[in-house]
Amino acid sequence: MTALFALATSLLWGLADFGGGLLARRTPALTVVVVSQSIAAVVLGAVVLGTGAWSETGPRLWFAVAAGLVGPVAMLAFYKALALGPMGVVSPLGSIGVAVPVGVGLALGERPGLMQFVGIAVAVAGVVLAGGPQFRGAPVQRQAVLLTLLAAFGFGAVMALIAEASSTLTGLFLALFVQRVTNVVAGGAALCVSVRRGRVALPRVAWRAVPAFAFVGLADVAANGTYALAARLGPVAVAAVLASLYPVVTAVAARGFLRERLRGVQVAGAGLALVGSVLLATG
Repeated sequence: MTALFALATSLLWGLADFGGGLLARRTPALTVVVVSQSIAAVVLGAVVLGTGAWSETGPRLWFAVAAGLVGPVAMLAFYKALALGPMGVVSPLGSIGVAVPVGVGLALGERPGLMQFVGIAVAVAGVVLAGGPQFRGAPVQRQAVLLTLLAAFGFGAVMALIAEASSTLTGLFLALFVQRVTNVVAGGAALCVSVRRGRVALPRVAWRAVPAFAFVGLADVAANGTYALAARLGPVAVAAVLASLYPVVTAVAARGFLRERLRGVQVAGAGLALVGSVLLATG
């Protein structure tokens, strides 16, 4: 079951990233985050009411609050990076965030193995190759690389936090709800500041994209849930490795729907970043 839930996480995160990246090309990335997470919060609120999960309150929910504060920053950075593109490079770089759960283990007394050191070297090499400004064809802006690395750290932190936010299934529903509400509050505050500075929060075209916003928000929250279940039912390392394969889904979707073409060296760099993340999780 661990493998099944973790692979489901990869599929859901990969599709959510692809959809969020597309929306961010026509709508402000902050709007994508707030609207998609608001829809997810409403749906989760109904689930919490229906399952009686309100009774699962406890100190663990502070992990969900922390995840809710970090999540919008990570999603905003990632959607902006995906909008800059190309997705086939940006998405694999985001998987480096799996290093955060490994770092949490180190803080708790674990010691890195040889494979983890190799993973760090491979991941850094992947970043250099995939983000080199001298490439032609499908260039990757330095800003996109920096935003992706920021998002990767945030995603890794969310993975570590949400895995600790509950101990039961109904508790997980409540934790995900609290996380989404915090996402909306934090993101909404930032959106208000943006509007006061004269930026358009919700372009007219965005109203026609409500189903897409709903898909992105619900796929993202479902991925968080399946990852938490995978980490609870089996070894965290196995869950993290399989869940970190989500960039493959995004890259395949971008290749199939957007016809993105990447130079060989860029493909190699993106692949190294993904391999490095796997080595970090399994080392």
